[in-house]
Amino acid sequence: MNTSDISSRADDSAAITRVTLTQWQAVDNDLVVGYGDVSTRPDGRLFVSIDVWQDAMFDRLAAAMLATLRRPLYTVVDENDSELLSRWARAGFTTGRREWEYLIPTDPGSTGLHRVAPPPDITIVPAGHAADEPLRAVDRVIRDEVAATVGWQDMPVEILRGPDGDTIVDRSKYVAAAQSDRYAGLLRVVQVTRLPRIGLIAVRSDQHRRGIARAMLAHTLGALHARGITTASAEVKESNAAATALFEGIGARRVNSNLELVLR
Repeated sequence: MNTSDISSRADDSAAITRVTLTQWQAVDNDLVVGYGDVSTRPDGRLFVSIDVWQDAMFDRLAAAMLATLRRPLYTVVDENDSELLSRWARAGFTTGRREWEYLIPTDPGSTGLHRVAPPPDITIVPAGHAADEPLRAVDRVIRDEVAATVGWQDMPVEILRGPDGDTIVDRSKYVAAAQSDRYAGLLRVVQVTRLPRIGLIAVRSDQHRRGIARAMLAHTLGALHARGITTASAEVKESNAAATALFEGIGARRVNSNLELVLR
């Protein structure tokens, strides 16, 4: 008997169980051989993920999950991962959108951001120093504006959500743009191993086109450079011309792409 026969038989005998509201497990001979998860984004969309070794086990877990979850469903896959893309395609998922991944130099001399200053009425508040209530207030305003226009589906894939539904999960990660007694914008930077990620840049709609986003980015990249960090990363939706222009205008290099897949 060859190893493929053994794997096939193990796939057939594994028991698939929904162990919590958000997680499924495939167990064979008391060994977990695969699991699936579902999470809810701030806009209510459901994102699924499956981690297995064998194609057949992926198909069984996908079938079990899709049979109980409401549509539409979403997942995110590296565009270069042809094997995983094929697995999700077999489950009926199709491409909904593409996100470019950029590597961004932090050296102000390379980016040209050493010449950038915020508007006269704006003060950039460094990460970890933003006041709690103004930060949450601008977050709520911007979320409402996004929901009423392009929708959260056009925001970065890593939008955070705390147990109470608040997206300000860790205040120390936020740079803010202060304007009088309120904040006009915010930027979130997350340290992912040694490569920080610019996870979100957002400005109130009544303050657009004043250079506030660029000023927050200049401050953030400059602070990273001062710490000896030479590169950061960011993800931008393919159709987001403004964000693409912002990053490519400072020398960011496109290195990868992720696909958001959807099952309707």
